[in-house]
Amino acid sequence: MAEVLLEVKDLVKHFPITKGIVISRRVGAVKAVDGVSFHINRGETLGLVGESGCGKSTTGRLILRLIEATSGEIIFEGKNILKLGREEMRELRKDMQIIFQDPYASLNPRMTVGDIIGEPMEIHRIARGKEKDKRVRELLEVVGLSPLHARRYPHEFSGGQRQRIGVARALAVNPKLIICDEPVSALDVSIQAQVINLLQDLQKEFGLTYLFIAHDLSVVKHISDRVAVMYLGKIVELAAKHELYNNPQHPYTEALLSAVPIPDPTRKKQRIILEGDVPSPINPPSGCRFHTRCRYAQDICSREDPEFVDIGDNHFVACHFRKSLGNRKAMVH
Repeated sequence: MAEVLLEVKDLVKHFPITKGIVISRRVGAVKAVDGVSFHINRGETLGLVGESGCGKSTTGRLILRLIEATSGEIIFEGKNILKLGREEMRELRKDMQIIFQDPYASLNPRMTVGDIIGEPMEIHRIARGKEKDKRVRELLEVVGLSPLHARRYPHEFSGGQRQRIGVARALAVNPKLIICDEPVSALDVSIQAQVINLLQDLQKEFGLTYLFIAHDLSVVKHISDRVAVMYLGKIVELAAKHELYNNPQHPYTEALLSAVPIPDPTRKKQRIILEGDVPSPINPPSGCRFHTRCRYAQDICSREDPEFVDIGDNHFVACHFRKSLGNRKAMVH
């Protein structure tokens, strides 16, 4: 049985909305993450997908405690990290790292590449001096760069090379879990493939575990073992990648997959166009949050929030009419 490395239970993050200059009062909240639960096994890659603004990146930052959660639990190797003190959390950060979306904005332009990669080693007292320099050179080679690049600055590199530097920095402290926050979305397609292949090679070599956040379903299918689909602060479907792509049970997942281009001009694909815009996370719809855009929606969808249940083979879905998408059309009046 696979060993669970990370477990997230009912994770919630509401950003308060305040009004007033002299006397500030709370008038509402942005419900960015609203009851998210999942787990990641040691050595696997869980893909987290959804439209922009659905709460994917916020979830990743909550796991690392870069922002504090409103409520919930984040269990890493048996410890609820939300209850850890400052020093305990500092010690744990060696095991949990992040690769950011923008490879340029996430690198200090005033520091050399060697200093950028070496800084985490000094902070966590892993290596210093010549030992640190040796480790930096080794990491540069591991990510496909030259050890001579340690003396250069971020602006001297291409986007793909800068992202490799970001990967090397994440590896510097020998982490167990890496949050990949849309690490290839800012790169050219050909460079995306190189970085994805690099991440897969590093996973095999160092036994890494990934939470891979993205909106490109083709990329997620290539790298992930399981995929979670997020909509307006909630996970609506989670399954092994082949099961999810071949047998989507939630209408939102079905619509997302219909938009994935097929590299075959002879094959025709029926595109599902979602009506309307994504509702505001300040005032999400009652019941199922997707019902305002769902072509299968009925009265119960606006009244009751569907449970997130296992329909078999660890395929979880939150939909009142989840048994068969093919039968839904007959159910809609």
